[in-house]
Amino acid sequence: MKKINLALTLTIGLLSAAPVMAQDKSATCQIDQNGQTVYKSKCIFSPEAGGSFSIQHPQKNKYLFDGISMISVYIVEKDVAEVRGLTRDGINSRWGEAHRSKQQKACWVGSDFKVCAW
Repeated sequence: MKKINLALTLTIGLLSAAPVMAQDKSATCQIDQNGQTVYKSKCIFSPEAGGSFSIQHPQKNKYLFDGISMISVYIVEKDVAEVRGLTRDGINSRWGEAHRSKQQKACWVGSDFKVCAW
């Protein structure tokens, strides 16, 4: 009986020490391409490890714009990210490197795009 209690106590302790994954939440997103805003509305913001995140339309069967269902921003170093867009065909297209905006900390700016989530 003592072994069972010890095992149960250790299991509960390990589970409570495990990191809790952040939950998806509603946000406002803006996506610009070539200086034009192509999406500015509600989105689902999915935080990931190290400050990386992805966004998608609140209705998961709809696109953010032009067949793009999800945009992922992967932090590669401080204030630098790699951005990709998942297409309707399942292609994870590379948009390129982006830098965190100094004026709008919620925005990541690439050579011909900007992704913001508030």
